[in-house]
Amino acid sequence: MKFSTQEDIAMPADAVFDALCDFESFERAAEKRGAVVRRTDALSGPETGMTWQAEFTLRGKPREVSLQLTELRRPEDIVLDISSPGLDGEVTFELSGLTPGKTRLTAGIELRPRTLAARLLVQSLKLTRTSLMEKYQARVAEHVRGMESRFATGQTG
Repeated sequence: MKFSTQEDIAMPADAVFDALCDFESFERAAEKRGAVVRRTDALSGPETGMTWQAEFTLRGKPREVSLQLTELRRPEDIVLDISSPGLDGEVTFELSGLTPGKTRLTAGIELRPRTLAARLLVQSLKLTRTSLMEKYQARVAEHVRGMESRFATGQTG
């Protein structure tokens, strides 16, 4: 199952890449939505090999996922692998410079079930795909507008 959306951002590609590498902001956003997120590596800055453990509730059940930053190519790509019992996936951010001050972000999530229980979960998600896609697009757009606002005022994080 795949979700993907595009947003044009009024920022240079390097600035968008730096904002997307502010992983602490993603951790805070997940925690505001009820998730528990822990960094599980000892790396100092944004680099491949960074890892997280996250716990949250989905479809009324507690879920646990591990995330690992597997690709970090400035300023084009950021890829995180997702792993949980029965389910694997990938989160991707692809950047394309449109003009020196404008960048297109393509954000995607792909989920691949490995067990029957995970297949049933993904199937239930497919039944509400339209509303989930709308929520996903709205969250990405909200995050992008926040990045633009912080960039315009010279703030980071």
